[in-house]
Amino acid sequence: MHNQKFIEWVLRIAVAGEFIGHGVFALQGKQQWIGWIQEFTGVSGISQGIATQLLFFIGLLDLLVALIILVKPIRIVLLWAAFWGFWTALMRPLVGEPIWDFVERWANWGAPLALLFLRGWPKSLKEWFR
Repeated sequence: MHNQKFIEWVLRIAVAGEFIGHGVFALQGKQQWIGWIQEFTGVSGISQGIATQLLFFIGLLDLLVALIILVKPIRIVLLWAAFWGFWTALMRPLVGEPIWDFVERWANWGAPLALLFLRGWPKSLKEWFR
């Protein structure tokens, strides 16, 4: 049991670090990401200002995810972290970057998914929120 707790904490810190790092970049308005939002939304003419505001909101959400995972890793938040990690990794080749930018980010969705499985897949809707 001691090893499982140790592994859980390693994963919690790793996932939180990823979301803190990305959250800070988003709050800073990372220019490349603003361009991706403008390009990928499909909304012609989305302004840089709106894209920057959206990115700022995403940054706040990323920081909240990191905090929850450090304090109490709720399963639904872990599922979101795995989904968001996968989506943001996949976005790179979708906006024209090499497939290897996706491959190198597999841990961004693999670590939260591993933590979710380590904590146990929920058997009811109520368990998703524990």
